Amino acid sequence: MMSVMNKELSRRDLLKGMGCGLAALALSTAVATNATVADASGEPVNEDAWGILIDLTRCTGCQSCALACQEANDRPHPNQMPITLDSDSYSFVEERQIENSVGLLETVNVKHQCMHCLHPACVSACTVGALRKTAEGPVVYDSEKCIGCRYCQYACPFGVPTYEWENPLGLIHKCQMCASRLAKDERPACVAACPNGALRFGARHELLAQAHAQIISNPERYVEQVYGEHEVGGTSVLYLSPLPFSLLGFPALGEEPNPRYAEAVMKQTPAIALTVASVVTALHLFMQRRQEVKGEATVHTTTQKPGAEL
Repeated sequence: MMSVMNKELSRRDLLKGMGCGLAALALSTAVATNATVADASGEPVNEDAWGILIDLTRCTGCQSCALACQEANDRPHPNQMPITLDSDSYSFVEERQIENSVGLLETVNVKHQCMHCLHPACVSACTVGALRKTAEGPVVYDSEKCIGCRYCQYACPFGVPTYEWENPLGLIHKCQMCASRLAKDERPACVAACPNGALRFGARHELLAQAHAQIISNPERYVEQVYGEHEVGGTSVLYLSPLPFSLLGFPALGEEPNPRYAEAVMKQTPAIALTVASVVTALHLFMQRRQEVKGEATVHTTTQKPGAEL
């Protein structure tokens, strides 16, 4: 009799648990999908938005820009030369030594920071609206909305957002193009601090025109490409270089904006996570009910009087 009851219990509780899990799956998938599509639509791209043009032929690697960034963002080590992007440093300058066409080593200093994409994949991947592309150009971050899921890290084609592991809230950190300074009609801190004219701030379309004019005027100085003009739909941070960007570690990206890929991944994430959750829920309910039945059977057996079945 107990065997029959356990079989009935198995079917009933397993189906009940799976039903609960699948109901949650349907609801969460719909919510996540709607949130992703809404975030991806965002504000229309403003071609007159701000941008930064970085001329790598002028950069001496002095790190003035990176140190100014740390001070402007109240980072804990404002006087320490950064060597990577992390929660303490939103920008740094990397020294690259590349062998040129005549066999000589050529040093090129490469400034790294958020690229502030025109169609940011990080914004599309964020289901809670913690990241937002502003009409002025910067991609800004709201820590109060962030849930620490790190989807923005997975989505960014440039590997920019960093995660604050030691913080129990798990906050994300990245350059915001000094949006607070822009609101006060001030240039980004890195641009204001550059002593060599390697960083130029202005309307993106004007910077692009200037960059192409420089390439035409000095073909021996620059490669014939403005990095960021077309990559992943365009970025607000643009580069001029004396060497091919592939040699300097820049990712080779197509012109198609990345949000479509990020959206596809995000639409699948709730299904994967909640399918696992539904199975676990079903098993938990089944095991819990099984223990209760065993407990009831034990109590029934121990309360019977000796010889009652004779």
